[in-house]
Amino acid sequence: MASVPDASPSPARLVPLLALACGSSVATVYFAQPLLVTLGERFGLGSGQLGAIVTVTQLGYAAGLLTLVPLGDLLGHRRLITGQLGLLALALLAAGLAPGVAALLGALAMVGLLAVVAQTMVAAAAALTPRARRGRAVGTVTGGIVTGILLARAAAGILADLAGWRAVYLASACVTAVLAVLLLRVLPAGAPSASTPSASALSAGASTPAVGKTSYLRLVASTVALFVRHPLLRIRGALALLVFAAFSTLWSGMAQPLSEPPWSLSHTAIGAFGLAGVAGAIAAGVAGRWNDQGFAHRTTGVGLAVLALSWLPIALTRHSLWALAIGAVLLDFAVQAVHVTNQTLIHAVRPDAGSRIIGGYMVFYSAGSSLGALGSSLAYAAAGWPAVTALGMSFSLAALLLWATTHRTGLSGDNTAVHRPSSADRVDHRVDQEDGA
Repeated sequence: MASVPDASPSPARLVPLLALACGSSVATVYFAQPLLVTLGERFGLGSGQLGAIVTVTQLGYAAGLLTLVPLGDLLGHRRLITGQLGLLALALLAAGLAPGVAALLGALAMVGLLAVVAQTMVAAAAALTPRARRGRAVGTVTGGIVTGILLARAAAGILADLAGWRAVYLASACVTAVLAVLLLRVLPAGAPSASTPSASALSAGASTPAVGKTSYLRLVASTVALFVRHPLLRIRGALALLVFAAFSTLWSGMAQPLSEPPWSLSHTAIGAFGLAGVAGAIAAGVAGRWNDQGFAHRTTGVGLAVLALSWLPIALTRHSLWALAIGAVLLDFAVQAVHVTNQTLIHAVRPDAGSRIIGGYMVFYSAGSSLGALGSSLAYAAAGWPAVTALGMSFSLAALLLWATTHRTGLSGDNTAVHRPSSADRVDHRVDQEDGA
């Protein structure tokens, strides 16, 4: 059997295309945020119901992380990635043509479910790149995700002003379909990397439906088992839930006050605030260096403190757009700093199960994003922007309190340098190997 990495095309050709596809895919999750008021008017949704648009997308994303990402250990990269991109294009088309609110919400749930293909492409970039260039390849593809998140709101705002909100989803459907065709031509056919637990089963010819189904279900179950067994994973997951609830409270709620007097901003202007995400990209690099130097404790604490403080200028949104911009920059910086630290620490718990751990962690991320989106719309309907600010501050302070409490008990992982596998970990690893036997 030929080795997949050796048979892969040149990374100079493949990796940039994967990065572009990652950015395009993950952007679909964030398109709706600057369009919420317009969508509410078009489909007759009140202020308290607007959060449902973002919530269903994030819930779909969470479901995809648990049900679709594990398929990367069972199916070939080309088959899985291009298939998901093709289905994502259809879901985007359905969203752009939705005649009513039920059709829109259903289509957006499917968009979220299929957008997890970005996580599959990150794994593919690692598997299809020679070891000497693997870190750079993963960094490039991950950079595509950050860029997609960064530009999604701004691009959606500009396109909506030029051609209406439907054009955002229809244009994205076309781009996604083109990328699916391009990747179908570039990605190599074949089984997943031999390093994955189930790959050896497939390469040995054990590819019957029963074996594939058993391996898939055990992979999903093992993700849950990892979080049950390791307190650090649960704590860092809870931090992610609270941090991204605060993040979503701002980004899902800001369209309403900005579209109303005294500002009455256009979609383009509202979306432009998404460029504050540049601070998040910078924070990711800084946090990564601090973690490498053993400063996970400092990074987490500083990040959560800055997150709480960011709501002070955000509270002045009705009076100053500069205050909102400053607060958004601080919030994005803080969120990404904590996010990178979380991922660094949880990956060290079981490096051999890194994909499943990150996938499980991202479920907390999606749950928090859903909670923030729904909470912000209900808060705004009840008491306006002050209530939204109070909600975001509450999430932030709760995260800071959780970290402070668990840090004192040594459960937060801030002082973890190297993980030494326990006997239970070794049993888990043997089970993983048996799944592929």
